[in-house]
Amino acid sequence: MGHRLSKIVTRTGDAGTTGLGDGSRVAKNSARIDAIGAVDELNSALGLLLAEALPDTVAACLTEVQHDLFDLGGELSIPGHAAERFNADLPPLKEFILPGGTRAASLAHVARTVCRRAERSLVHLGASTTVRDPVRKYMNRLSDLLFVLARVLNRDARRADVLWRKDRQRA
Repeated sequence: MGHRLSKIVTRTGDAGTTGLGDGSRVAKNSARIDAIGAVDELNSALGLLLAEALPDTVAACLTEVQHDLFDLGGELSIPGHAAERFNADLPPLKEFILPGGTRAASLAHVARTVCRRAERSLVHLGASTTVRDPVRKYMNRLSDLLFVLARVLNRDARRADVLWRKDRQRA
């Protein structure tokens, strides 16, 4: 177990560095801190989505993902998911989907885009240090899961997905 915070305001980061779980200090603009922050931002976006009224199966799945992301953040600070199950009952896509529909589905789309940013941060970090393959794969598949869950949430609310229309009239 790494270092735990006993108080929140430490003033140790005032000079632009932050402490890692092993006690070392790194610049706050390092690739590692960027990746940790992106994963934390994703976890917060999922927390916002979980504040909505969701089907129990979706809420349970996302709660497990939050725990996984917290574990992942811990791994980063110390130097395959269930999309197919949810996708099985959805109609096949014939058009691109725009983020939208219900509030919950829109929040799932926001979480998906934050997940993609976290994934990019992990790939960037992997250019300078080791990032385990399962970590990158998890983030890639998690963004797929969030896309599918957005569709599930629209369907469960009897709301259509927002389809992109390539032939629309432009202003």
